[in-house]
Amino acid sequence: MRKVRLPDGSEVAALGQGTWRMGEGQRTRDEEADALRLGIDLGMTLIDTAEMYGEGASERVVGEAIRGRRDAVTLVSKVYPHNATRTGMPAACERSLRRLRVECIDIYLLHWMGEAPFTETVTAFEKLREAGKIRSWGVSNLDAADMVELASVSGACVTDQVLYNPEHRGIEYDLLPWCEGRAMPIMAYSPVGQGGRLLRSRALRAVAERHGASPGQIAIAWSLRRAGVISIPKAGDPAHVRENAAAAGIVLTAEDVRAIDAAYPPPGRKYPLAML
Repeated sequence: MRKVRLPDGSEVAALGQGTWRMGEGQRTRDEEADALRLGIDLGMTLIDTAEMYGEGASERVVGEAIRGRRDAVTLVSKVYPHNATRTGMPAACERSLRRLRVECIDIYLLHWMGEAPFTETVTAFEKLREAGKIRSWGVSNLDAADMVELASVSGACVTDQVLYNPEHRGIEYDLLPWCEGRAMPIMAYSPVGQGGRLLRSRALRAVAERHGASPGQIAIAWSLRRAGVISIPKAGDPAHVRENAAAAGIVLTAEDVRAIDAAYPPPGRKYPLAML
């Protein structure tokens, strides 16, 4: 599996695993944990979760999945904005650590912008890092102007996790170049879209046929075409996990990229940051 370097010098898998909705009854927790373990075996060793996902249910599934395999995994979790304060973040982090059954979260993210000023949130992150509760920190759902403001407070942010797929590529106008200019990778959530519309795309299907792949695999490969992107699709069953993992080996041609660009043009102006 290709690696992506973070600003702190560490390296993580370019293709990881998302866990939104896990632990909420779509499948049994054992089935979901088994799927995550298979993903780890296939090289998708970055696992993303959040205290918001099922109010901790996803973190519990992840904790079960990585039991006995902690050293093989890059663990990412996210803190609610209303908990991103000097007093709220330490307590929230401790709750996440208990649910995950670990002593340290590798990358701890602010889930989205809240009312707490960046100075307070950064102070809370740094205290957790000094205490060994987290290894590094980043953000999620922050646009370019937000990142500029954050950078004026601290240069220690290692990633911005945002919605990114062919249907939602507004970040290419300013946020993605800003991050690339600072060697800060973005983490692409929902790389295959929501609701299945992208998977029915004629353009993606045509490219998929040329590669003997599925439209979902092409969407993931598209997200990985830039070196500074980490992609975190979700899969809850073994077949889907294997399909996602195989997408890491697909290299899109210039013709493929042009075909997708024709159906989903790159942004020619600034758009509001898309979020789910």
